[in-house]
Amino acid sequence: MVTVAAMAEIDPNEEKFYLRTEVLSESLDDDYEYEIVSGDEEILSADLAEDLDCAVRYLQEAENRDKDEPESKDDESPKPTVIEIPEPVEDFIGNFLVRMGMKRSLNHFLTEWYEMEEKGLLEKGKVEMAHDVYRKVIELEDKLKMAEKENLKYKSSALKAEEIHVKLRKQRDFHRMHHRRVVQEKNKLITENKRLKSQYVQYEPTLQLYQMKYEKVLKEKMLVKIELERSREQCISLVNKIKNFDLESDSLKGTPSNAGELIRTNRLCGIGGIKLDNDGLGPTQRALLNEKVKEPPPSIISKPRSKDSKFPADPRENPYLLQPKGLSSHSIRTGGFKLTKTVPVHKAPVSSVCLHPKKQIMATTSDDMSWKLWSVPACNLIGTGEGHTDWVSDCDFNVEGSKLVTSSGDGTIRIWNFESYACVQTFKDHQLAVWSCTWHWAGDFVASASRDSTSKVWDLNSQRCRYTLRGHTDSVNSIEFVPFSNILLTSSSDKTISMWDARTGLCGQTFYGHEHGINNARINNKGDTVASCDALGTVKIWDTRKVATMFSFEVGNFSVNKVSFDPTSSVLAMACDDHTIKMYDIATGQLTSLIGHENAVQCMAFDHLGQFLASGGSDYTMRIWN
Repeated sequence: MVTVAAMAEIDPNEEKFYLRTEVLSESLDDDYEYEIVSGDEEILSADLAEDLDCAVRYLQEAENRDKDEPESKDDESPKPTVIEIPEPVEDFIGNFLVRMGMKRSLNHFLTEWYEMEEKGLLEKGKVEMAHDVYRKVIELEDKLKMAEKENLKYKSSALKAEEIHVKLRKQRDFHRMHHRRVVQEKNKLITENKRLKSQYVQYEPTLQLYQMKYEKVLKEKMLVKIELERSREQCISLVNKIKNFDLESDSLKGTPSNAGELIRTNRLCGIGGIKLDNDGLGPTQRALLNEKVKEPPPSIISKPRSKDSKFPADPRENPYLLQPKGLSSHSIRTGGFKLTKTVPVHKAPVSSVCLHPKKQIMATTSDDMSWKLWSVPACNLIGTGEGHTDWVSDCDFNVEGSKLVTSSGDGTIRIWNFESYACVQTFKDHQLAVWSCTWHWAGDFVASASRDSTSKVWDLNSQRCRYTLRGHTDSVNSIEFVPFSNILLTSSSDKTISMWDARTGLCGQTFYGHEHGINNARINNKGDTVASCDALGTVKIWDTRKVATMFSFEVGNFSVNKVSFDPTSSVLAMACDDHTIKMYDIATGQLTSLIGHENAVQCMAFDHLGQFLASGGSDYTMRIWN
């Protein structure tokens, strides 16, 4: 390709303007010819000498002005025009070969072309220019490639935005549900607060009256006490006078003239008419002493309180420490469960499921303020229990299976007897909603966990709260007795798990590690491993002997509501808000999902042989997985 360049120079000595033309090619020569062009100082200035285009334009205007119209100095200069020159064919072909990387073809083409040109075989006038269509097509192809790259970039950005949108929508739904529940509890608290305020306003005059009466009675009591002390002193002085008088009167009977000496002798030796005992007391002193030590009448003796139940001093041996015979050959596979039955069991979300310890019976609780008994796996309704005034949160059978304990949002714990099929006991000491309840393996105690940051141990025989477990700083969401022991396991929204001694009400160990509120914690049948889950999808496995985390994993960016070990303690099931049940194999770390629920899964439980899994959710149904 040949390029023509021009440069303007001014010789200050000769006052001449030189226009230098250069032909640049691949082989540059130093022999240049300069063409002398006459100039005028009035036309050109030092500033214009640096601008080639301006210099050429002014020279052309000067020549035209001298030749044609030398006197027309006021005419305007013509505006420059841009003309697109087509690309020569040889340049087009060369550029094409360069772009395609065909270097050898390019060398042969250039060699043959310039040979033909030097030999005169090619006439410059007959060689056509390349059409603009080829150049435009190349430009369009480049633009198309850039557009495709930008399209892929925008597509990946759109996919990422869609994933973020789905994630934010799920978080929004979760927080919206949580907000509604908080609003309901808030409205309930506001109503209760108004009721208490109205009662307080009604009771205030009565309290003031009682306060005045109390102060009056207290004042009278102080006066009576002072009077009693005074009367006691007078009584003592009178007793001393009577004693002296009796001694003197008895000694004067039949005494000689030296009566004073005999009286002193009788006092010292104890002889005369008075019969003294071994302690030197007379009949009057003995009578007074008998009146002082006289026992009160039976009517004022307080009746003894009913005896409290005793915790087992030596817990029985845990049979799960050895592999049960029924489970020795049974291996539960995380992906082996299939949905076999779906039953609508309540008119509101199902909050918990619990299996009977001896029979194929299952209990379910719900937000519709009721609990029900079902036969499994046929899922036939056996009975319904009603009595709570708010949602029922949890239930548990006693070791014999003859009683059921339930907890509720109305702050009460109720004991139901299947023989009379009625509520036999109700405990009301909790100040807020009760989230969970559990039965001691001995059958005489029940424990509960509440939103008021406390847990309580209830004695069924004395019908009272034996201990209140204080230590958590937020709502206690779950509670469970360690199998065949007196140890309690609790989890709380303060991100901790604690183990308590139910015999003393003292905290023995606390597990730290979660970064969000813990929804549930469960211990396996052997009592050596604890599983816990929180509100943002983190699940942790703890070693109770080392009080440390064995391993931790995340199932997703959603809440895990409950966890449960299978009877062999080899598989962990998790009820999740993404409408699935996650199954985690502890030995291999394999995680699978059971899909079937249409809404969040709230609870699940294995049967005692691990042959099926029962689950309940916010879709008002119970599902059986075999």
